[in-house]
Amino acid sequence: MATLSTPVFAGKLSIGDATSMPGELSVSGFLRAKYQDKSWTENDHKLTFDAARINLDYKSPQLYGHIEYRCYQFDKLCDFSTLVDAYIGYNFNQQHHIQAGLQVVPFGPGRFWESNYYGGVMTQIGLEDIHNLGIKYQGKFDTGTQVEVGFYPGDGGSYAGPYSEDASRYSTNFVKPEDGSITHLDETNMFIVRVKQDIDYLAEDISSNVGASYWMSDIDNKTFSTTGKRHAWAMFGHLNYKNFELIATIGKNDVDNADPVTPNASLMGSFDDNFMVANKGVFYTMDLAYSFKNVGKFKKIQPHFMYSKYAKSESGFKDSSRHILGISAYYNNLLFVADYIVGKNDFLIGGPGDSYALGSADKNENMLNLQVSYLF
Repeated sequence: MATLSTPVFAGKLSIGDATSMPGELSVSGFLRAKYQDKSWTENDHKLTFDAARINLDYKSPQLYGHIEYRCYQFDKLCDFSTLVDAYIGYNFNQQHHIQAGLQVVPFGPGRFWESNYYGGVMTQIGLEDIHNLGIKYQGKFDTGTQVEVGFYPGDGGSYAGPYSEDASRYSTNFVKPEDGSITHLDETNMFIVRVKQDIDYLAEDISSNVGASYWMSDIDNKTFSTTGKRHAWAMFGHLNYKNFELIATIGKNDVDNADPVTPNASLMGSFDDNFMVANKGVFYTMDLAYSFKNVGKFKKIQPHFMYSKYAKSESGFKDSSRHILGISAYYNNLLFVADYIVGKNDFLIGGPGDSYALGSADKNENMLNLQVSYLF
């Protein structure tokens, strides 16, 4: 589940000066509550604690670092908690950097492919908002070209959750099965590259970029002692016109799990849940948002719409989709979010256990998701 990107109006706590040594140390985060109304259950009609995030950042002229830790409530307060990021970086200059540790991988238009606070279906397929352990170079050139190249020997590991041994993690990765009859896969040696090109000559008040990314890795089949491959690509565009924003992404996921038993699907997991995912498919995400700034006492009000789909290549597999229509509003240090979410063959939105693989659902499920966050 993708959740809350870095809030633009939060007031961080900091000491020091980032422009000189010994640098600046800052703390920020959020506390969030939710109310949900789901079409598939009557159990969630109450306001509950949802999540907390703590960020610790260090900045100096040459060195920087970042730690992000989150906890969520399933049954008890913070019964699922996980490290999201933990990396250090070095600035060669203002345009070229290198960082090492647990960090977001450079695939798709950015960490998040949309402006809502729930995320698209590709967060569950394992290509959006993925944080793995490795090293990454980032460079921006005078031509407006941005290049990111990363190598990740493995994923970020699992942490603390009440249900699953290996799926207690923030990012969706290949995980160790709870059921011994299911193949155990592990993704290693991930080479991921992203290139973006700024386009700043279209017209006044318009800024945009286009880009592409590529993901190649080994899929270690630990059950049968074989090795397969993943090849994935994405093309994307980002357009801003005054207060209007459009993000569009299209790509393909192609996994060979070297498995004689289930060659068309693989076990993945995140947020303390395991699920099978179709190995091959084409994906689409489109996000529209418009920002109204300084409306009365609100600093920003932003309606948004997202369309996301994973169109599976295997004959007989039904597509998975998630669409969101909603609004977010910033008032002082509070963020209010209201989203109406429609999913089909989406395990997170009431779909069956085989949602992201075979997909046995014939109808949509929906959820009203109301959130209030205190940002600091």
